[in-house]
Amino acid sequence: MEPKMKRFISIGFILSIVFLMVAFYQPDLPVDKLKEKYTNSASQFTLLDGMNVHFRDEGPSADTLPLVLLHGTSSSLLTWDACSNEWSKDHRVIRMDLPGFGLTGPNPEQDYSINNYVAFLNRFFQERNISKCYLAGNSLGGLIAFHFAATYPDKVKKVILIDPAGYPVKQAKGSLAFKLGKIPVLKNILTIITPISIVRKSLEDAYGNKNLVTDVLVEQYRDLACREGNRNALLIRLQNDHSVDTTLVSKLTMPTLVIWGKLDQLIPVDNAYKFQRDLPIDTLAILQHVGHVPMEETPQLVIPLVNKFIGHL
Repeated sequence: MEPKMKRFISIGFILSIVFLMVAFYQPDLPVDKLKEKYTNSASQFTLLDGMNVHFRDEGPSADTLPLVLLHGTSSSLLTWDACSNEWSKDHRVIRMDLPGFGLTGPNPEQDYSINNYVAFLNRFFQERNISKCYLAGNSLGGLIAFHFAATYPDKVKKVILIDPAGYPVKQAKGSLAFKLGKIPVLKNILTIITPISIVRKSLEDAYGNKNLVTDVLVEQYRDLACREGNRNALLIRLQNDHSVDTTLVSKLTMPTLVIWGKLDQLIPVDNAYKFQRDLPIDTLAILQHVGHVPMEETPQLVIPLVNKFIGHL
């Protein structure tokens, strides 16, 4: 390629980047403003590991065996709203915004390793006096859940894994936002631009029924992604090596329910059978026409499955 052509292409690329920055610039959103919009009477905050952790503890406070819910990457405790509203009628339900996400925001140490998430969850249990629980997690939350259950088996009675991360992913379409975040030349730009179109496309990739991706849902995800520090935290997570010790799956001694959306494009349903193969005590439910976040997309299907599994919800 001739030098003039190379310079022309370089200038064109730089101008394209400048255009993106000008057209889609989105400053960080102050957490106090987001609290006004995304907290309710059940929202609480507790100082833990240098973070003001947002959580909700709902249902009968006398229930000593709560259901603890963990969300996935780029999500928040709001993903469990429909399920929690139902379960908390008769059961204590606890959920939190994990470090790096939601209103909790970034970890001051910038440590988003699975081991650190497990340690964080253990400290949260100690702070809330949770001695034992039912533990449910979706995607990243599912990965944290089975690591926690393997590390602290005496603290978990039963596990619910919903489209959990863990095993290597093959032939997955993936999320547009996650793909862009792994491109070196674009990653830093994504800390200051968050086009609503990319948020919508990423949510549509996560859903089986794209018609369920509403404007309100897209706005919620975009707002919380832009919480001060969250975009940089996500890029750190995406760039780091997150190797997983899947041998821990075979070490789970408690009953485990695996729920999977058959149309999951982020973690294909083939991985459900890997969990089924390695879990000593499992129940597997495959949901037709459902994507990566069944508890958010089709809570009417997830709620009765969990009720039956736990037995007294």
